[in-house]
Amino acid sequence: MPTATLTSKGQITIPIDVRNRMNVNTGDRVEFIEIGPGRYEFVAVSRSVRELKGMFGKPSKNVSIDDMNKAIGRRGSGPSSRAADFRSRQG
Repeated sequence: MPTATLTSKGQITIPIDVRNRMNVNTGDRVEFIEIGPGRYEFVAVSRSVRELKGMFGKPSKNVSIDDMNKAIGRRGSGPSSRAADFRSRQG
């Protein structure tokens, strides 16, 4: 089991095998999530936007920006839906 030592400055060096498995590099951000009293989970939060590609699969159909805006106008509430109503009445 990999271990690390806390320095006087409150820093640790994450062992290389842990960094590789978590795919974290210099400058990446991590979170410490409390999962119980005195227990934390260490989670990498810095990821490239490119890693999101393909995460949700291919869309079932293509939707234009205009169609999206119309759907938002129909389903929205508050000032944004009133603006959509105003625009639709204008022509």
